[in-house]
Amino acid sequence: MALRPEPFGALAYHYDNRRLNFLRDHDLVTLVNDLGNHASVDDALTASTIDPRRWPSFRKALASLAASEFLTRV
Repeated sequence: MALRPEPFGALAYHYDNRRLNFLRDHDLVTLVNDLGNHASVDDALTASTIDPRRWPSFRKALASLAASEFLTRV
């Protein structure tokens, strides 16, 4: 997957299935870029500046990205 920064957030491109996904929140883009530096999504959220009240929506967005194979465990 590649992320291309855009004014609205980022455009995600999956090389294998050629799907596009729009990440419409700059905080989500930052979180996705930082996931590899943490053992879990919870750790990444805790390390972020994202308000904890918004975490459920970020978990939902990350689950959607994982379901569409944009995110995988390494």
